[in-house]
Amino acid sequence: MDLDVVFLSRIQFALTIMFHYLFPPLTIGMGVVLMYLEGMYLRTREPIYEMAAKFWTTLFAVSFAMGVATGIVMEFQFGTNWAPYSRFVGDVFGSALAAEGIFAFFLESGFLAILVFGWEKVTPRFHFFATCLVAIGSMFSAVWIIVANSWQQTPAGHKIVTMVRNGTPVTRAETADFWAVVFNPSTIERLTHTLIGAFVLGSFFIMSISAWYLLKGRHEDFARRSFSGALIFATIASLAALISGHSNAQMVAKYQPAKLAAMEGHFTTGRGDLTVMGIPHPAERKMTMHLALPGMLSMLAHNDPNAVVIGLDKVPREFWPPVGITFYSFHIMVGLGMYFIALTLLACFLRWRGTLFDKRWLLRIFVVSVIGPFVANEVGWVTAEVGRQPWIVHPNVVRDVSGNIAFDAAGMIQYQLSEGLLTRNAVSESIKGSHVLASIIMFSFIYLLLFWVWLYVLNDKIQKGPQPVKILGDKRKGWLSASAARTLHEDSMSEAKDPFGNGGA
Repeated sequence: MDLDVVFLSRIQFALTIMFHYLFPPLTIGMGVVLMYLEGMYLRTREPIYEMAAKFWTTLFAVSFAMGVATGIVMEFQFGTNWAPYSRFVGDVFGSALAAEGIFAFFLESGFLAILVFGWEKVTPRFHFFATCLVAIGSMFSAVWIIVANSWQQTPAGHKIVTMVRNGTPVTRAETADFWAVVFNPSTIERLTHTLIGAFVLGSFFIMSISAWYLLKGRHEDFARRSFSGALIFATIASLAALISGHSNAQMVAKYQPAKLAAMEGHFTTGRGDLTVMGIPHPAERKMTMHLALPGMLSMLAHNDPNAVVIGLDKVPREFWPPVGITFYSFHIMVGLGMYFIALTLLACFLRWRGTLFDKRWLLRIFVVSVIGPFVANEVGWVTAEVGRQPWIVHPNVVRDVSGNIAFDAAGMIQYQLSEGLLTRNAVSESIKGSHVLASIIMFSFIYLLLFWVWLYVLNDKIQKGPQPVKILGDKRKGWLSASAARTLHEDSMSEAKDPFGNGGA
């Protein structure tokens, strides 16, 4: 039996990247909260803030380690499963991924040891400085990954070069303007939305655990302060996601009209109605029952309820994205976003009234609601990546002298086909379907094991809860003396200490 190598390679990459993407948004969002908690400790000197920062740092470190471990696999897949793709984008991606390693990964990993182990080794101000650099480094990492991925969506700043290798012509994209690559038309919009999604996830994660402590009657002062700080952050981020989503829709309408049409089930060009439920496909009678808001898609895409929105009838059938997956993943993301806004605004109102922590039913909702941001981040990426299909590198549309999308004689959208790369042409020529299937089974087993370990470690740390901090007074060392102690082996940043001063654990 022949196995579809393209389909299996896509499944493998989806499995590995979606599992990996459980962790970077979480650490990005938590990093900002850690900065807030340590900043509050420096300002107030209240030990409760230091206790909170220490506890959340341990959960941050576990998730950060999982993100690093699962991210390595994806880079190897570029060479094993997607060699033609790597040849096509290598020159463009090389600079972005190198910048991610130099400016982001080294920054966050270099100061991570101080963040995790340096509480009693450096001054509070220097530890806060290290926390800020780790948080900023994690966001920088997102910047360069988004730059690379956004270039696949809206290529810019490059030239297409054809060369002959072993008698075979090979086409590749080469960087012509580095900053045009970095600031391609979708980078800022997609980066903003991605970071906001991470902020929502990080804050909901903290609120979930804090709500659990409050329901159990444990660590209540710690839980109240952690919940309150995360609630403010979550409310702002949830509202910002709505604004950012509107801006993203307008960007997609301009540069990837087929994706927008698939996201909204918009098959016929004309005034755009915002589909709420069901996909209205005229060729499928069973799908014609749907709920839509008249003119709202036109408003969303062009700020005009009567504006014409390009439908899939203007896209060559071979270039249609998978409509069902794109449509439902997008609507799940939007629905969850509205849920986050409603839930956080209600909680803010009750917090203002002073009754939030008396509403046990609401705290129970917050405990389980952490699943929502995980799902929203995942389906957001599904929308972006599946909506780009059948292209792995989406070509720019042809435009007329006025900058409007140009159509051919048959009324179809024209693409600059030389700039694009179809997914079916990007899979390694020598790989076999059986090899990919075996790797999928192996990765599934390993990832299930890693996921169980992550949950086990998180549960263990949550069950133990935050540990009371010791009042150290002037016993904290400056960072220079701490470094000297490391060099002379007078102290250890990783050795477990007996709280009663009797040596290691």
